Amino acid sequence: MNVLREQLRQLPKHPLRRWRRDLMLGLATVVITGMDVTAAALRRATPPAPRDRSRTLHVTERRLVARDEDVVALTLAAADGRPLPGWHPGAHIDVRLPSGRVRQYSLCGDPDADTYRIAVRRIPDGGGGSVEVHDALPVGATVTTLGPRNAFPLTVPGYGSPAERLRFIAGGIGITPILPMVRLADRLGVDWSLIYTGRSRASLPFLDELERFGDRVHVRTDDAGGLPGAEELLGPCPPGTAVYACGPAALLTAIRTRLAGRDDVELHFERFAAPPVVDGRPFSVTVASTGRRIDVGADETLLAALNRSGVAAPYSCRQGFCGSCRTRVLSGAVDHRDTLLTDPEREDHMLICVSRAAGAHLTLDL
Repeated sequence: MNVLREQLRQLPKHPLRRWRRDLMLGLATVVITGMDVTAAALRRATPPAPRDRSRTLHVTERRLVARDEDVVALTLAAADGRPLPGWHPGAHIDVRLPSGRVRQYSLCGDPDADTYRIAVRRIPDGGGGSVEVHDALPVGATVTTLGPRNAFPLTVPGYGSPAERLRFIAGGIGITPILPMVRLADRLGVDWSLIYTGRSRASLPFLDELERFGDRVHVRTDDAGGLPGAEELLGPCPPGTAVYACGPAALLTAIRTRLAGRDDVELHFERFAAPPVVDGRPFSVTVASTGRRIDVGADETLLAALNRSGVAAPYSCRQGFCGSCRTRVLSGAVDHRDTLLTDPEREDHMLICVSRAAGAHLTLDL
């Protein structure tokens, strides 16, 4: 626009010392001026506030769903009575607890219901979220949620998947995303089977809900049969099988190792704990607000090192997809290991649950 405006100014003058302009050039001047005014107004305008997509839910039911009483299922209903967003098996919601902690929990109820259901195992030495759910969320309590989101979607044979059968593998509380998958597969008449493992039968939630599926479900426990191997977890696993697994890191590692090189079997998995650090190198970090310097071990996450040192930092999923631990980097190069941040965000931010220093040191805005 500035170039064209300058060209208009440099038009040759009429012998009578007046600007020589034709009608089209006059119109061009008016249009350009109007566009400049509009652009300036847009630059001065305050961007709209981001839309709040959170929902307030009430706890309408609490039920202990494991005999050891360490797993509680909560039914959540919309406080405003409006319909809740729909979801598909494998989805989870972000739950903001009364303390301000944010945690992700898989939806383990019925996608056709007008409520959500989650189940949480008490972990006394965890980050505090599970204990808060157990001790501070009675019927009538209020939480705020975002979602649902689905990072572990089920694709059903004959309904979008080229697979011929489904093999479900659940370890302990890993049954929560698997349970709606099993119900859907059974309702659609798909060939499926489930192996459900844990320390003992007393520790396994929802056994009563799985009984109706008969011998399609095999329950095996460590106290009776020892730790299961990958062959037992996978079963025959012929070509055309799609495997859906959720559980502790050791279980998932065994399955992934056993299926390495099998291009005739699909593997889909979700973990509930932080993934192990791979190819990590030690580095140090400075907390800008205090000047404190903290060493991070080669097999330790930055988030774990901060927590170990008593530095308060927000977090939730610990796997690099929720964004709760997004932190500004004041100096140092970052080895980004998340799947969430955009390239511009990565210039001066990182997810401290999975990403690390690319060099020897980082300074964080904490």
